[in-house]
Amino acid sequence: MSAMTIDKDRKSFTQFSTGGAVTLFLLFFLLGGCSQLKSTFNFTSSEKIEKELPAKNLAIKGMDDYNVGKYFTAIEYFEEILNRYPFSPEASLAELKAADCSYYLGNYQEAALLYEEFENHHPTNESIPYVMFQKAMCSYKTIDRVDRDTTGATKAVQLFEQLLKAYPDTPYTGEAESRIAAATEFLANHEYFVAEYYIRTEKYNQAVVRLKYMLAKYPDAEISTRARDLLARVEAGDPPKSRLWAWFPKLSMPDWSFFSNDQEENSPAGEFRR
Repeated sequence: MSAMTIDKDRKSFTQFSTGGAVTLFLLFFLLGGCSQLKSTFNFTSSEKIEKELPAKNLAIKGMDDYNVGKYFTAIEYFEEILNRYPFSPEASLAELKAADCSYYLGNYQEAALLYEEFENHHPTNESIPYVMFQKAMCSYKTIDRVDRDTTGATKAVQLFEQLLKAYPDTPYTGEAESRIAAATEFLANHEYFVAEYYIRTEKYNQAVVRLKYMLAKYPDAEISTRARDLLARVEAGDPPKSRLWAWFPKLSMPDWSFFSNDQEENSPAGEFRR
């Protein structure tokens, strides 16, 4: 056999070996899947290893993340405790902090359910006043503009009042009272906005009914003085006129401090033109 033939055969064998190895690797990957590949080459997630820790260690990891605002990862540790160690001493902490994580992530409906579950599971726990306050805050946080749904404000007032009735002297008392006052102001402003709308659409009888209802239900609201003046003008047959742009409300309420004494800034729907 000539040297040229030997070199040609050797080159063919090398090409076959290289191509065959690639083909076998691809077949292995496709048939075995990613999980088998990870297992074969020891590609193990560090997060998975951490989740195999005992309940106490999971709680420490979760609280470390929670305390620095890493709520997405913290809630995973707390949920792992509840899934794997539901009867451990750390389970009640995990329940409460999972609710807190949902709250700070802005998932208020889910957080409210988790707080309620904690309250039902641990009715004598020392954290119950805090849980009740947070449950009320979940409703309070859904308060939006005065021209929208008032369910959040109504429920927040109800839940804060339940807290004050059950636990009248807690670190949350003062803030709960302030939130009740703010939500009540919001509800009064909503009623005033509706009355204004009726006036703008020249439905004066409905406006009178709405204003009287507002004054009866929220007589001490900051906007009540304006409501009385407006009611007097409508009943005297001299309803105020307004520009078209004033139909759109300005008021939103992210916090009770929004209700200041600045009547122009906090006008629920813009001032009527006198």
